[in-house]
Amino acid sequence: MLKSHNKGGDHITHLADLYEKASQSASATVCIACADDDNVLTAVALAKDIAKFILVGDMQKIRKVADLANVDISSCIIVDEADPETACKLAVQFVATGKAQALMKGHVDTSVIMKAVLDKEAGMRTGRKLSHLAIFELPTYHKLLFITDAAINIAPDVSTKEEIIHNAVEAVLALGVKMPKVALLAAKEKADPKMPVTTDAVALVANHKASKTPLDEKFMLAGPLALDNAIDPESCKIKGIESPVGGDADILICPAIEAGNILYKSLAFLAKAKVGGVVLGAKRPIILTSRADSAESKMISIALGILS
Repeated sequence: MLKSHNKGGDHITHLADLYEKASQSASATVCIACADDDNVLTAVALAKDIAKFILVGDMQKIRKVADLANVDISSCIIVDEADPETACKLAVQFVATGKAQALMKGHVDTSVIMKAVLDKEAGMRTGRKLSHLAIFELPTYHKLLFITDAAINIAPDVSTKEEIIHNAVEAVLALGVKMPKVALLAAKEKADPKMPVTTDAVALVANHKASKTPLDEKFMLAGPLALDNAIDPESCKIKGIESPVGGDADILICPAIEAGNILYKSLAFLAKAKVGGVVLGAKRPIILTSRADSAESKMISIALGILS
């Protein structure tokens, strides 16, 4: 198990603190659709102290994969359903009816599980936009870093970006981060009509300043900011950028899915960061991991999903 750096406070600064916080919460249940995946089942074993699990899928395949991975799933409830689409629908029902507190993707295409989630009759929709939130622990950054959206929204407009920001802020607040600092990423720090992302950022900051909603009063927003200005104080000093967010961002808002996806995978595969991720905006969090993600990454995602 990861060793916590948290000295008794609620604020998390390391992924170990996330796991510790999840282990102290009331026991949650996670329902996994198409659970015949070795990394998923290994993550289940790693996360046995923070959650109970319902495994939906082909029972024979699930047991075979568990045996090959030498994973004990005796404490899990297994619901036998060989058809992937039906398995996803059943898993969604468990979450929508409150029998589980989070939904997790197993060995199934994202499109299949998301179709089940978005079914109007399934009871998972809330009227809010869905968005993906990733959490990273990097040896080169002084705290946990959150990135959104690398997986769901392709080219979000201003109103969609506001929902993405609000989804992320609510989740990060739930983790105990006080007054999160949110940076709107772009390729430059000044508004330029030739670069719509920068003018979107100006509009978002103006809307945030004008808003009187309780949520908008709980976070700081700045942009446009280039990545270096968002995370490196020295870059801000050199460029003369004075901002409480600059150089100390908690949440990075990516301008489009390509930028988010590239940044996510650059940190995960080139920087070897530890990472987890969830989809927010539905009735309950959706633990949507890649098949290529490690068991540790999936375990981190489980903890994030329980607490979001």
